[in-house]
Amino acid sequence: MEKKYLLAPFAVALGSILVFANAAPKSSTHVNTLEPGSRAPDFDLPGVDGKNHRLSDYDSADILAILFTCNHCPSAQGAESRIKSIVEDYSDKSFQLVAISPNDPESVRLNELGYSVYGDTLEDMKRHAEDNDFNFPFLYDGDTQSVTKAYGATATPHIFLFDKERKLRYVGRIDDSRYGDPETIKSHDAREAIDALLAGKNPSVAKTRAHGCSTKWSYKKNLVTEYNEKFAAKEVTLEEIDESGLKVLRENATDKLRLINFWATWCGPCLAEMPYLVEVGRQFETRGFDMITICTDTVEVKDKAHTLLKRFNVAMPDLTEASVREEGRSTNNYLFPGDTDSLAEAVDPEWQGTMPHTILISAEGEIIYRHSGEVDPVELKTVIVEHLGRWYSPK
Repeated sequence: MEKKYLLAPFAVALGSILVFANAAPKSSTHVNTLEPGSRAPDFDLPGVDGKNHRLSDYDSADILAILFTCNHCPSAQGAESRIKSIVEDYSDKSFQLVAISPNDPESVRLNELGYSVYGDTLEDMKRHAEDNDFNFPFLYDGDTQSVTKAYGATATPHIFLFDKERKLRYVGRIDDSRYGDPETIKSHDAREAIDALLAGKNPSVAKTRAHGCSTKWSYKKNLVTEYNEKFAAKEVTLEEIDESGLKVLRENATDKLRLINFWATWCGPCLAEMPYLVEVGRQFETRGFDMITICTDTVEVKDKAHTLLKRFNVAMPDLTEASVREEGRSTNNYLFPGDTDSLAEAVDPEWQGTMPHTILISAEGEIIYRHSGEVDPVELKTVIVEHLGRWYSPK
């Protein structure tokens, strides 16, 4: 089937999202990044290891790197392998790296998490660090952001290198690549600065521009509230669908990753998992993702099904709605009044009829995940992120 794209609705929706995202109020206090020569501000922050960490804990290191990074940013995630390599390569030197997450997790919108499994809470940091085998301390400053302000960390990642006297000798980017592929690096700025300091020399460059996601300051919480209120006001629709319509959905002749969930009004696990699925649909809207529900009840209970969908606010995020319109459809919530066998043959012949049932269909039309019963949100998000990627790609 030939793909058809109507770019105008998508462009309008994307434009409205970008305008909304840039409408943040200005901070009442300007944050200044530490200049070379400044002394390292003290800190006392909780880490993913369950302990509090202080600047003095690392007095023995001749070179101390303070790295501001986070779970959700694709630039930060792309740099993680390089950070771990730096820690490993200098493990026999008098070098220590300490990472700090600067973000207020309540100031991060769901659709800003499209490259990550987890958000930026301390509990999420623990899971992210374990999943990705962090070999360095990872601390949380999201509650007060006082340390982040003291250092003037404006992006993730943002690295600060201090000498034995804890004077700042290099600040800025880790390297010049925004991507996860080390082959895209041309300038290893942080490594070159570390090598110079360990050799008793001044780094040839003391300051570079940090590139990555902006720090999510607490004063932007109102944007998250407005974002959620806007979504809560969206219309929730439900339409009947036949076998031919189901086959079109199954073919997935789009460039999107498509989730299809079978549910019923009488099914407890179906209703229990619905909030998670709504969250997943919102989280990945910017990545070309489509969350579709198919109710298996009879037409006689269509109104009840619609009422439940409205209570769960199973609406389409802006970019999803635009892409659905490009396909010539008007909803992502359907009711199939036919029998179980017909539904299975049209969408997933391996389905045995257990409710709920969830599948992920790639843009190539391949089922890459299927699960009968209530989904594990972390497992589902992990499959999605592994398929879509955790960082930007130059291709």
